[in-house]
Amino acid sequence: MRKLIVIFFFITTALFAQQQDSIAIRYSKIITASNLSKDLHVIASDKYEGRETGKKGQKKAAKYIAKQFMAAGIPPYKEDTYYQEFLLNVISPKPAEVSINGKLYKGNKDYYSYPGETEQTIEAGNIFFLGYGIQEDRYNDYKDTNVKGKVLMILSGEPVSKDSLSLVTGKETKSMWSGYYRTKSKKAKEAGVKVLLIVEDDISDDILDNKHRLETSRMELESNKVEMPTLFISKQMANDIFQNKTNVDEIQQKISNTQTPLSIDIKTDIVINIKNDIKKVSSENVLGYIEGGDLKDQLIIVTAHYDHLGMESRKTIFNGADDDGSGTVAVIALAEAFAKAKKEGFGPRRSMLFMTVAGEEKGLLGSSYYVEHPVFPLANTVCDLNIDMIGRIDEKHSKNPNYIYLIGSDKLSSKLHSISENVNKTYSNLELDYTYNDEKDKNRFYYRSDHYNFAKKGIPVIFYFNGVHEDYHKETDDVKKINFEKIEHISRFIFFTAWELANRNERIIVDSNKK
Repeated sequence: MRKLIVIFFFITTALFAQQQDSIAIRYSKIITASNLSKDLHVIASDKYEGRETGKKGQKKAAKYIAKQFMAAGIPPYKEDTYYQEFLLNVISPKPAEVSINGKLYKGNKDYYSYPGETEQTIEAGNIFFLGYGIQEDRYNDYKDTNVKGKVLMILSGEPVSKDSLSLVTGKETKSMWSGYYRTKSKKAKEAGVKVLLIVEDDISDDILDNKHRLETSRMELESNKVEMPTLFISKQMANDIFQNKTNVDEIQQKISNTQTPLSIDIKTDIVINIKNDIKKVSSENVLGYIEGGDLKDQLIIVTAHYDHLGMESRKTIFNGADDDGSGTVAVIALAEAFAKAKKEGFGPRRSMLFMTVAGEEKGLLGSSYYVEHPVFPLANTVCDLNIDMIGRIDEKHSKNPNYIYLIGSDKLSSKLHSISENVNKTYSNLELDYTYNDEKDKNRFYYRSDHYNFAKKGIPVIFYFNGVHEDYHKETDDVKKINFEKIEHISRFIFFTAWELANRNERIIVDSNKK
């Protein structure tokens, strides 16, 4: 029996070895922790001033990335440039003017809105209150409710069970402008709401928490669309709207106890005047292109955003080492590995586009521009592998750094998902965590990085992500906290995935339509 076990072991080991591609393994080793560290110590240094889109530091980072592409022997994708330039409107912070029944309220005290809302004046004689607006399937206030063209007021957070006297408040659910807010705003827009008012539990704390975003100019691609504005208002403003007929605390308690939707049509005069101060700046995506062989008309794209939040002063610089310096240096390393393979006669069958994009922190702007002005036809684009934050370890995996959250791999192509799974089993043996791939996950990360713009065009995607940590969007997201061995391991996993996608006989099909 022992002899049979030994024979079986050697047979299965040999079969496993046959599944591996020795050439892929050879070029994966070009991706090293030391090279990743070298690049990140440059890109996430104070000299790059937080890489805010349109600013000097972002331009320096673009130049550095292009230089690395050139050094790797990757020719410019177009004539003599690695840059895809685009223009942006920079909208200075300026609170909207809001009056209710003739009373003028103070921006960034009684209410706030983020810079960049569409310039417009809204007047109405009614405000429609609709509880918590939109929740999970179990609790949907929008069901059978017509809110088109209305000024809609809803509560932040969500109700809890009737057995509890406490509520899940906006404060507890709003990390990174959480999925609650994105969902509520998205659903309100889809329903044709004119303006959305979200009642916050503690407006002062919220304004303090969002200080950087409220005081930083907003960037947008030029558009003629008139978008629905969202304003976050205090409980006192909401109570003024209710005109002493009820108050927010009573309503929260009632909904929590009954677990039933609540709507009130309130006759009240409201005027919202949004005026913007706009100037134009340029930015650029940085593209490294490797032409394929017999299937060169098909394209695999690998993306990461190289911009970050900039700085508030010379003493407060948001270096964004993990977000997304880690993804940026991974893209550089992947490009170098594929370039080396091609130089030595093992180039990919499909073409490869390694693209670091700007404007992600401003609203996925660089990737949005690319999909509307693609350098290569979107119909020929097989997939996008997007890397955003792979250099840290979140609390859930504190005892196991060899993990990665995968998001979106099965949403448009079941084959892409199975390829990713098989590649991991063959080469990497990472823990693949699909927690955030669940459509019901309230963080809604699937909608929050550059891959989503490709997915909206029907292009299969995988989003590689290590989860959030205590330094997310803080000036403390520095290189000294990065785990470079982790980046190496994940980058090699992405390399093997890209290698398989680039060299397999058949293009992956789009056979899913999961939301």
